[in-house]
Amino acid sequence: MIKTGDKIPSMKLMVVTAEGPREADTAELLGRGKVVLFAVPGAFTPTCSAKHLPGFVKLAGEFKAKGVDKIVCLAVNDAYVLGAWAKDQKSGDAVVMLADGAGIFTKALGLELDLAARGMGLRSQRFALVVEDGVVTHLAVEEPGGFEVSRAEAVLETL
Repeated sequence: MIKTGDKIPSMKLMVVTAEGPREADTAELLGRGKVVLFAVPGAFTPTCSAKHLPGFVKLAGEFKAKGVDKIVCLAVNDAYVLGAWAKDQKSGDAVVMLADGAGIFTKALGLELDLAARGMGLRSQRFALVVEDGVVTHLAVEEPGGFEVSRAEAVLETL
């Protein structure tokens, strides 16, 4: 599993834009300035939709005030699903939606979660990390079913 002090792996994923999905390199997207990346098990799932993404959208201004250049939401969903979820959640420009459709980035981080028994397949664990110039400076991984250390408020306290 990735840890504090590790460099973010470089690979091509899709980001949601107003013009539709576009390819992005994770090293470029997460490698400049201070970035908060949080991951959810899935778009449109209960905790992710009711609490996780909304918390980061609501507090985006406070993150910016603490020197965060970008907030990124990662999910093992395709970019079209994340685009629909962003629209549904009215996240606007507050959060960049990063689609890891095949779970390759999540696996590279060592943070995959097998939810096949619940009909969801491979997903991401719920976590948050802070990256400064491509290096992880903070990592918070939730216990199964938990929602404490990766909440927007908890991450904001670490900055």
